[in-house]
Amino acid sequence: MFGTFLNIFKIPELRNKVLFTLGMLAIYRIGFGVPVPGVDQEQMARGFGGGGAGGLADLFDYFQLFTGGNLRQSTIFGLGIMPYISASIIFQLLVTVVPALEKLQQEGETGRRKIQEYTRYATVGLCVINAAVWMKYLANQGFIFPHYTGRFLGMSFSYMLMSLTILTTGTVFLMWLGEQIDEYGIGNGISLIIMAGIVVRMPAAGIYVWQHMSLKGTAEAGEMDVPKIALLVVLFVVVVAGAILITQAQRRIPIQQAKQTRGRRVYGGQRHYLPLRVNHGGVMPIIFASSMLIFPGIIFGALYSSGFWPNRFWDFWNTAFRSGEYIYIMTYIAAVYFFAYFWTTVQFRPKEMANNLRDYGSFIPGLRPGKRTADYLERVMGRITYVGAGFLAIIAIIPTLVAQSLQIPFMVSAFLGGTGLLIVVSVTLDLVQRIEANLIMRNYRGFLGTEGPIKGSRG
Repeated sequence: MFGTFLNIFKIPELRNKVLFTLGMLAIYRIGFGVPVPGVDQEQMARGFGGGGAGGLADLFDYFQLFTGGNLRQSTIFGLGIMPYISASIIFQLLVTVVPALEKLQQEGETGRRKIQEYTRYATVGLCVINAAVWMKYLANQGFIFPHYTGRFLGMSFSYMLMSLTILTTGTVFLMWLGEQIDEYGIGNGISLIIMAGIVVRMPAAGIYVWQHMSLKGTAEAGEMDVPKIALLVVLFVVVVAGAILITQAQRRIPIQQAKQTRGRRVYGGQRHYLPLRVNHGGVMPIIFASSMLIFPGIIFGALYSSGFWPNRFWDFWNTAFRSGEYIYIMTYIAAVYFFAYFWTTVQFRPKEMANNLRDYGSFIPGLRPGKRTADYLERVMGRITYVGAGFLAIIAIIPTLVAQSLQIPFMVSAFLGGTGLLIVVSVTLDLVQRIEANLIMRNYRGFLGTEGPIKGSRG
């Protein structure tokens, strides 16, 4: 393994890509700590506390977890890359329902660049809206210094314009950093930015475990004894292995190429495989489910605090949608299944895939090309999505169950599953496979000491 890392720096092109990527991520981390002018950071820290209180605190934790932003300190990169992700998802959905966008996507690279341009414009619009809502909330909570307050969203016009510009520019700059990594670095830029925001939280979790470590026979409330730490380590290894399995797992459909006779020679007839990913939706079902379940707690909590009749009814639902409660967990699992099937339905097009197989002279043995092939692919995809959604649901609820059963903070248990772990695993696998391909292409051995790709990286 050490020799493989040395080989990376022996190849000038690969070395430059790796160093450029690290440099871009370092710039991101520097901007991550630069606060927005005019915001009382100390008062914000006291108001939000240490997190884990539910409601908006959970919203900020989830936001920071999978966007690379930081709303708790309201930095220039506070909105993270979430507006760009939202715009990308919106256009992915619109492509399936708007004929003009679908036709544009079918034009190839030119059409995709045009859609990417529309996505950038939509990102700026979403940034302005998100920034306005966020600054309005800070003004209402009194987190902005008094001499910046005014009539426009609770702020003076000049300060409002400045703050919206700073937050919007921060997200656009992050989007630009991701595109620079895509072009001149290695790996997916946006994904690496999100992963960097997750990984930097690991030292804080490790420090908490070290500070609360207890070598006594029995641990008091909030302490971490040796059996509990050993259990956390074992769970981490098992969940990471499961996340790798679900990320790499495929169902391979045999594909037979039709034979063609040209003169005296016979071409084709080879047997291939059509790989269908078990976790076709990736981390998106967990992101959607986590985001959706934040709002019931906020809404029911507000209704309960307002004293709106009947108060006992709102108290029940406010308690039911707290993290770790039975109704919350069951709703979470149902939401993961729903969004897994929804995302697969949007992204997976069996009819188009069956038509492409027919056009290229290929077929699935025992099935007629066309409708029967499309029905078969849709049926198989529905079955493996059920299994993939089950794995996602288990990984999603593990942090909550561990935090509740072992009485440890969510910041520690978050690395035992959920959105963050899946993002780190999937992005790391993609990065390792790209480096592996560059090494093998130049006759160097890969990370596993072989001259072939990592198992499961190719269908």
